[in-house]
Amino acid sequence: MAWETPELTPEQRLVLETARRVAEEVLWPLAPEYDRTGEYPWPQLRALAELGFLGMTTPEEWGGVGLDSVTWALVLEEIAAADPSVAVIVSVTSGLPQYLLFHYGTDEQRRRYLLPLARGEWIGAFCLTEPESGSDAASLRTRAERVRGGYLLSGVKSWITSAGQAQLYVVMARTEKGISAFLVEKDTPGLSFGALEEKMGLHAAQTREVRLEGVFVPEENLLGEEGKGLRYALSGLDSGRVGVAAQAVGIARAAFEIAKRYADERVQFGQKIRTFQGVGFRLADMHVRIQAARALVLEAARKKDRKERFTLEASTAKLFASETAVEVTRWAVQILGGYGYSREYRVERYYRDAKVTEIYEGTSEIQRLIIARELYS
Repeated sequence: MAWETPELTPEQRLVLETARRVAEEVLWPLAPEYDRTGEYPWPQLRALAELGFLGMTTPEEWGGVGLDSVTWALVLEEIAAADPSVAVIVSVTSGLPQYLLFHYGTDEQRRRYLLPLARGEWIGAFCLTEPESGSDAASLRTRAERVRGGYLLSGVKSWITSAGQAQLYVVMARTEKGISAFLVEKDTPGLSFGALEEKMGLHAAQTREVRLEGVFVPEENLLGEEGKGLRYALSGLDSGRVGVAAQAVGIARAAFEIAKRYADERVQFGQKIRTFQGVGFRLADMHVRIQAARALVLEAARKKDRKERFTLEASTAKLFASETAVEVTRWAVQILGGYGYSREYRVERYYRDAKVTEIYEGTSEIQRLIIARELYS
């Protein structure tokens, strides 16, 4: 049920078959234990890196594999279906850090940072959100003071995926000319990390505060032009929302497949529970929503590949797919009954993991604002 569509080329199918194989053989068996312990999934990331899946859309000349957006979205779906925690790490490190470096970095910055990120030798983190600046990103307070030879960064970033594990941090900070983007390496003096956040889901995708106390960033680590950092970040968020939507489809699909299989095995009152309308109709609704969500994701990805504006499509896909993931996983728990509440069948984890897709990369409320605005643009 994943990506059986005649529109895929033989090359795309080969990539997706490889992604499915590594997801089934490496990610799926390890996911429950890493969810339980919250350990960062380095072995899984290394396995994906060997296949080029940590630099999917970065061009080959800069260490990536140069996949089109449709293939990228479907690969993220496969990864998320096996382990949503790994999927979000892959999405982040292969998303804005690499996007911003490729589009706005100098050749020297690309050689130093984009190559190891795209090859999967490094993990990247994106630092925009702050304790008092979430959806209102323009109100961020982290400051970058101009000093001889560079800048001193001071402030706190919150809810940063891979904080403490990533080797590179793309930090948004306020300068005299506006919000700017800076490249900060992990071992830079003054850079530290908060305690591990105890989250509802995505336990292996470790999240911490990033604290900057007089962190010196040399002039050459300013990314792009001073004062244009937020504009750069916003230019990449449409793509990020397609990625979150693809993850949501993978989460929903995995929960659906478990529920569908269980409904065919579980017997009550002398018959399989899938024959009861209360279950069969619910499975039908789940199937329809997943198929519709994937279609929205692929339409946004196709528009991106055609280099057309896809803000409306990205927000539409993100809104519908994330709400689909929450609903489908909730229904899957209900179909399994008591077993759905148990970790044995995994659907409780997908239910926990699904919720954040309605929050990060712009909440559902923000997506509705964007969609309403785009309808009249």
